[in-house]
Amino acid sequence: MTDLEYADHADALLLQIEQACDQITEESDVDLDAQRVGGMVTIVFPNRSQIVINQQRPLHEIWLAAKAGGFHFKFDGQAWQDTKGQGEFFAMLNRFATEQAGEPLNFSA
Repeated sequence: MTDLEYADHADALLLQIEQACDQITEESDVDLDAQRVGGMVTIVFPNRSQIVINQQRPLHEIWLAAKAGGFHFKFDGQAWQDTKGQGEFFAMLNRFATEQAGEPLNFSA
């Protein structure tokens, strides 16, 4: 993957996350605050816990940090997959966000 291809896919991912946060806030009782600074999105939950997603341009990866730990993802041509085989990005984000919010949340690809 070229640097430009990585940037396009990574920027699209961060935009999807921001839009999903807005939709969740509009359609549920969970008030998420998504703050984007450059290549990083911080999701702040009502209990003040956070999930941080950021671009790692030199490695062509996306990193996700949640209460459950830190995870690295690479784009496989169709989706962002955990580099240690633990799953797809949005499936893992849904699980961690649900745990931190205390109710089901759905971030979709």
